[in-house]
Amino acid sequence: MLTVLGFAMIATFLVLIMMKKMSPIAALVLIPALFCVAVGQGAQLGDYVIEGVEKLAPTAAMLMFAIVYFGVMIDVGLFDPIVRGILRFCKADPVRVVVGTAVLAAIVSLDGDGSTTFMITVSAMYPLYKRLGMSLVVMTGVAATANGVMNTLPWGGPTARAATALKVDAADIFVPMIPALAMGLLFVFALAYVLGRRERRRIGYLTLDEVLEPQSETVLVAAGGGTKRSAGGPDSTGTGGTGPGATGPVGADAGAGAGTGTGADEGFQGLDPSRPTLRPRLYWFNAGLTVALLTAMILELLPIPVLFLLGAALALTVNFPNMADQKARLAAHADNVLNVAGMVFAAAVFTGVLTGTGMVKHMADWLVGAIPEGMGPHMALVTGLLSLPLTYFMSNDGFYFGVLPVLAEAGAAHGVSPLEIARASIAGQALHMSSPLVPAVYVLVGMAKVEFGDHTRFTVKWAALTSLVVLAAGILFGII
Repeated sequence: MLTVLGFAMIATFLVLIMMKKMSPIAALVLIPALFCVAVGQGAQLGDYVIEGVEKLAPTAAMLMFAIVYFGVMIDVGLFDPIVRGILRFCKADPVRVVVGTAVLAAIVSLDGDGSTTFMITVSAMYPLYKRLGMSLVVMTGVAATANGVMNTLPWGGPTARAATALKVDAADIFVPMIPALAMGLLFVFALAYVLGRRERRRIGYLTLDEVLEPQSETVLVAAGGGTKRSAGGPDSTGTGGTGPGATGPVGADAGAGAGTGTGADEGFQGLDPSRPTLRPRLYWFNAGLTVALLTAMILELLPIPVLFLLGAALALTVNFPNMADQKARLAAHADNVLNVAGMVFAAAVFTGVLTGTGMVKHMADWLVGAIPEGMGPHMALVTGLLSLPLTYFMSNDGFYFGVLPVLAEAGAAHGVSPLEIARASIAGQALHMSSPLVPAVYVLVGMAKVEFGDHTRFTVKWAALTSLVVLAAGILFGII
């Protein structure tokens, strides 16, 4: 019964948010609460929620102060040279822009933290997508998939969890998988090229002068909820426009999701050379502070929430010594902070109920038990295939510490080494990074002003295909 209800709860949540019948926050809270009552454990709902909140509270704190920190860095112009450089390199060509998004996300992912990757990538690329009238779900989809492949780095989390759960060395898991992961990353770049060509066909070429022209920043709400550029290029839809729910097609896929505001679009401020928050004299201080912060995070000198709390406080104090200016900057980023932190705590309800009621355990046991006896010698392949849905529907901790040891034990009975099982288990990470249970994905869609349902519909198929490419390459190269 718990197995059926667990799958039903997940399916109900995904259907409702993808059909936009409920907001993600409401769905993450109300659906698990109803199912908790349905399984007869309504009296324990409070305990499950508190336990979930306690586990995710440090993540919520990290995201809150990280958003404030990077928001201030955007305000003061730290990323403006990057955006201008990318713009000139891309020459207003959508193909180069999308491929550039994949490359930037992959490079920044070397720090091992998805939230930081998404904040930096969106900060740099969002104004460019808006200027060109490109679909924002293309940006979020490509960034999430590239980060998912890079998330397999030993310090990224999944590889370390697999090594700990199966008592093997993380290097023995990761190093042999490099060729397969490289194939996955190349597939992401190829996907970015294909999606870029779609965007090029949809919006055409623009000249660099047209893109940089200030008058082209005005976005008008067109009839039917689409958007229309007032200057600098052809009319376009699906650009993450100004009205809630403004969406449009990207080839055969859904549009870019909702933006905010009307009239002059605040999304272009990342390239506005005259905004009052710029601090050009403090540019190198802010650059040095950011490098120091990321270095401290990689070296784990302090917990990440503490680092971002200190960084945000220092950035605000130095760049905006006036108290009124500090309050204005905090107010300017309050929407993002509230949306992301609220989403994380709402996700704590979902994960708390899923774990506390025993649904996760019953679902995992059922899946393992459903594996035919004849598949025993192929448990590495089975593990790789199961890693796609399981890491999407449950946390990495739940999969690697709850399910993987069972799969490894079943494989060992048929002569499959724990190392092969561990390597196969990280194949699904490209899909995992778009899971509704990953807090970082809410940073991505929140900063990009994309509806989570739009992002899910667009990304899941490409991310799943990327994971299958990694798994197939691992088998082809004899790694798995």
